[in-house]
Amino acid sequence: MPMRLAIVGRPNVGKSTLFNRLAGKKLAIVDDQPGVTRDRRFGSGRIGDLELELIDTAGFEDVTDDSLESRMRQQTIVAIEEADVALFVVDARDGVTPMDEVFAEILRRHDKPVILAANKAESKASDVGVNEAFGLGLGEPIAISAEHGEGMADLYQALLGVYSDLDEEEEDEGEKPIRIAIVGRPNAGKSTLVNKLIGEDRLLTGPEAGITRDAIPVDWTWEGRPVRLVDTAGLRRKAKVQEKLEKLSTSDTIRAITFAEVVILVMDATHPFEIQDLQIADLVEREGRGLVFCLAKWDLIENQGATLKEITEEAGRLLPQLRGSPVVALSAETGRHLDRLMPAVFKVHGDWSTKVKTRDLNDWLQMALERHPPPAVNGRRVKPKYMAQIKARPPTFVMFATRADQLPDHYRRYLINSLRESFDLPGVPMRLTVKSNKNPYAEGEEKGGPAPKSSVPTFAPKLGKKVVTPKGVAAVRAKAAGAVVEAAEKPKPKVKPKTKQVAPGKPKVGAGPTPKGRAAKLNRPGVKPKRASRPTSTRRSGR
Repeated sequence: MPMRLAIVGRPNVGKSTLFNRLAGKKLAIVDDQPGVTRDRRFGSGRIGDLELELIDTAGFEDVTDDSLESRMRQQTIVAIEEADVALFVVDARDGVTPMDEVFAEILRRHDKPVILAANKAESKASDVGVNEAFGLGLGEPIAISAEHGEGMADLYQALLGVYSDLDEEEEDEGEKPIRIAIVGRPNAGKSTLVNKLIGEDRLLTGPEAGITRDAIPVDWTWEGRPVRLVDTAGLRRKAKVQEKLEKLSTSDTIRAITFAEVVILVMDATHPFEIQDLQIADLVEREGRGLVFCLAKWDLIENQGATLKEITEEAGRLLPQLRGSPVVALSAETGRHLDRLMPAVFKVHGDWSTKVKTRDLNDWLQMALERHPPPAVNGRRVKPKYMAQIKARPPTFVMFATRADQLPDHYRRYLINSLRESFDLPGVPMRLTVKSNKNPYAEGEEKGGPAPKSSVPTFAPKLGKKVVTPKGVAAVRAKAAGAVVEAAEKPKPKVKPKTKQVAPGKPKVGAGPTPKGRAAKLNRPGVKPKRASRPTSTRRSGR
């Protein structure tokens, strides 16, 4: 059985740094500013072969009024009562302060083993603070450095001495809890909702905005089913987030959304669906998580029936990609309609984990194509062949079709909306991938490349002209005409010419070039040449 270890001390002594060191990863937000941690944070860790259940607490403040610091002190006291061992951390650089002495007196009143650790003891200047810690009366202090990992062996020996007195019992791993993240804008009522669900004041609440800074997981059981609720810090617009601490809180909230299965978006019923609410809902859809809209502070609404109908219609209009997501109106302060939230969450979780049979999916595809055939692109239709679901959480489908890259986006949205309607999956994010099952370079395809060389006729190049190889449709036509062209270009066999009787006076074949003009006339049989005409000079002279 793991040892429950509560890490306690005044603000800014390195409790969260030690928490992350023992957990083996950065779970808690760490900053030089004091008072970063406000709620109790749980985590699993180990040191050597010891399994630990860690509890990180807020810095102890000696106040008892109704302020935020007083409520943080109450959370620390509860952590000490729940833990098996209290690890009291002091700052060795600053030495023992009056606040440390007050807290040491409170620890002595509780019947719990206490281990004293002097943190930030990596330099010789901190030796004085380590020696001062002896005066607290809690035993020998252990000099450690949570930042650099020094002194962990001595801390292990101290914990081992306490662990030997505890009974070791192994726990059987049961059903995995459903991870539910509760997100929203600051001061929307997220922590109040968690406290009302589990029935105890587990998280800090109040009228101040931005009380929660870490993503705090809370294990709970609802009707015999394990649930892990994760309360997150409020998300503001990115342009307004300037401080480093708020940036760390925002990153922690986004990480909680990524690892959740269902997200409850808490909105103020008096101002629902602000721009930030829409951006958070769109982020949840892009991450592929189930979503439930929760309208908190519903007791402040007068005309509740008409308002709920109007808000539901507005949700479908503003977020068409999440049309059909449940909208639950409740009051976490009074508990009214609180029993409607968890059934809606488990309904969304069941839809989010749905697997559709391939046969049913293809029967639906044929009906969807008959109802609305795919449009023609460039004069040719996209022809879907079949579909299959490749994974769930969220439901992801793949459809094989011809010319898949030219399927319009509006037809893809039609298929997704029809899927939601036919298989009763409202509001669940879906993924649809369209692929082609044809090889565009195979012989005979419409989008084929160059045809095989044997089917393309070869044309003799002419001098000074470029040879053009037919492609595409020309290649197909050339293939059909290839046999005709080859037959036309095939040389004919040589035939010996026959000898013919040549009339007297006619030139024999092969006797030389054929005469033309006057020579041809003179060569005719029975034609005498005319007398030569007088010279031109004689006619001019008048002779």
